[in-house]
Amino acid sequence: MLTWRDQVKLENNDVLALPIFKQEESNLPPDNDNKILPFQYVLCAATSPAVKLHDETLTYLNQGQSYEIRMLDNRKMGELPEITGKMVKSIIRVVFHDRRLQYTEHQQLEGWRWNRPGDRILDLDIPMSVGIVDPRANPTQLNTVEFLWDPSKRTSVFIQVHCISTEFTMRKHGGEKGVPFRVQIDTFKENEAGEYTEHLHSASCQIKVFKPKGADRKQKTDREKMEKRAPQEKEKYQPSYETTILTECSPWPEATYVNNSPSPGFGPTHNTHCCCGLPLSFLSTLNKQNLLPTATPQEAQQWLHRNRFSPFCRLFTNFSGADLLKLTREDVIQICGPADGIRLFNALKGRVVRPRLTVYVCQESQQGREQQQKHENGDGTVYHAIYLEELTAVELTEKIAQLFNISPRQINQIFKQGPTGIHVLVSDEMIQNFQDEMCFVLDTMKAETNDGYHIILK
Repeated sequence: MLTWRDQVKLENNDVLALPIFKQEESNLPPDNDNKILPFQYVLCAATSPAVKLHDETLTYLNQGQSYEIRMLDNRKMGELPEITGKMVKSIIRVVFHDRRLQYTEHQQLEGWRWNRPGDRILDLDIPMSVGIVDPRANPTQLNTVEFLWDPSKRTSVFIQVHCISTEFTMRKHGGEKGVPFRVQIDTFKENEAGEYTEHLHSASCQIKVFKPKGADRKQKTDREKMEKRAPQEKEKYQPSYETTILTECSPWPEATYVNNSPSPGFGPTHNTHCCCGLPLSFLSTLNKQNLLPTATPQEAQQWLHRNRFSPFCRLFTNFSGADLLKLTREDVIQICGPADGIRLFNALKGRVVRPRLTVYVCQESQQGREQQQKHENGDGTVYHAIYLEELTAVELTEKIAQLFNISPRQINQIFKQGPTGIHVLVSDEMIQNFQDEMCFVLDTMKAETNDGYHIILK
């Protein structure tokens, strides 16, 4: 098994090209191969021997076990003098490797939170850590921890991952492979305002998390499988390293709003803006309306916030109104999950929820005039639609009063004309048994006890 120093030599000599996170490849500078990175992060856990030469390394971890990450200063003499003698801030997060799960990360993490109340996905083992200052674990971000450290001093942080890879698989018959995660570290320096927002370096590695001692068994299984392979087959695979070097990647998207995230002690908090930088007071003054194809990306972000889709704003950061409206129902469900996906799709298409009951009404005096006009010029009676959701007599009273522009207090009771002309009091139960789209002629009768009226449905 090779040590991490051997691994570094292989990387520097370009003998073994360990790829970066493939989904971030296009975002890195073209001369990245010859670039000396300012920092290096080394996870003290062995890599799997069952990984092909040009694939990314894979490291197995045990659930809840403390693993050391060495934070190394890799700067040349005179490089980044502005951080000499100063602290930098690093954010460690455990995220999904698969893009499909990245799209639904919020729903996946909320589901995990629901099943594991009070638990965290990622924790710091503070007693074992060395050189870290002011560690933080935001209670609303279960998969993220952060801390300050001085690059000129020895720094090692110990992390614990409490979720296992099989918790996020589609369980069908048992024995499914667990999904891979990524451990990513983003490091920032202070700006002129004393806030840690200026990005310096990001790196990540691929991991799988097993139940306690499961990682050791999996490592042993992979090693035994490789030993049984023919020599020419073994040449196609990477050697196993004692440690895992995190490879450079683009900063995690959430790092762009670190200035607005609550982090006591790291700088002032900003709670007057939402995650996309829009003033909350401005958003609250806007009325809900259908999203237009001509909407700009900023207007689309405003629309998402107004319609309670804030968790997905970062996914749709650069989407215009036309881009969002072109999404199919399947696209939206895949990105947002079934529940929020259906809600977002209906909102995008401006779909109105069908009322539980619709009735049509016409005033009796109006009907008499309309009948006369019908004989004269062929026009029919005009009815008005009343839409009911609660299916109660109170709701029907309010809707009739609203339709004819009177106060509900002026309507004492509502009756339905029954057999032989009897008047039956309209109750909640009667309304619940109305057939949809029934037609009624409304007649009024003066109440004897006050100045109100009785309504009769004929």
